[in-house]
Amino acid sequence: MTKEVIGIAGCGAMGEPMIQRLLTAGFEVWAHDVRPLAEFGAIAEHMLEDAAEFARRCNVVISVVRDVDQTRSLLFSEAQGIVRGANPPEILVISSTVSARFIRQLLTELPAQTSLVDAAMSGAPYRAREGTLSFMLGGPDAVVDRLMPILQVMGNRLYRLGDIGMGMTTKVLNNYCAASSIAATHRVLGMAQALGLDRRHLLEVMKHSSGSNWFADHIDQIDWSDEGYSLDNTIGIVEKDVLATLDTVSECPDIVRWPLDDGLLDALRRLEPLELESATR
Repeated sequence: MTKEVIGIAGCGAMGEPMIQRLLTAGFEVWAHDVRPLAEFGAIAEHMLEDAAEFARRCNVVISVVRDVDQTRSLLFSEAQGIVRGANPPEILVISSTVSARFIRQLLTELPAQTSLVDAAMSGAPYRAREGTLSFMLGGPDAVVDRLMPILQVMGNRLYRLGDIGMGMTTKVLNNYCAASSIAATHRVLGMAQALGLDRRHLLEVMKHSSGSNWFADHIDQIDWSDEGYSLDNTIGIVEKDVLATLDTVSECPDIVRWPLDDGLLDALRRLEPLELESATR
């Protein structure tokens, strides 16, 4: 079997701990990001600023850039364009949360020698550091088989969901529910404060009652749980994920847009920063 040389494109809150996990496991790993090299401390020696060199060295590239625009820039732009040159990666793994409709379109645009897998991931940066991410996988069985030893270093729940796009379809539907719980938890914590109820007491009761949800239950471990809405932060990414859900379902005639869809987007855009006292944050 070919020795896998892994490239991670996008070295932010999720990409950097993924790199660290792979390095610790003994993989050869290179990283690429458009930000200046000076911003990367521990992984700086593994950074390749030249996208063509990054593509040449890495036979497996995992993209964790922010969105569709950044994905297209990574793959096709003149500045980066890692699949445009003579040495595109053998396997391209999209782990960013994007529309499944975009994934299916992307399959038609890649060079014939590059296999595509959507490996959407779930879990905050703390789970990336622990190697306990969940991966939702869509793609050819043989290619997914080849990726399993790599993904098992970074995640402990790997779901094989069928053809290209099924991993991302699962992820955006999951994230729609997550976005709903984020908005609802922010809302009731604001209500608790206005009513004079200790918000920590409410969270403790919710954790063991019907109000339990991932965001509320792990609010101390989630690095961004106190953020309000901004285009540039994680709540802005949550908004992007809801839009990806709506794009994914937009071509299905059996799915009509609900008022809840627009209400959820409006609620996310209204979120204010939380002030939560905790010994762990």
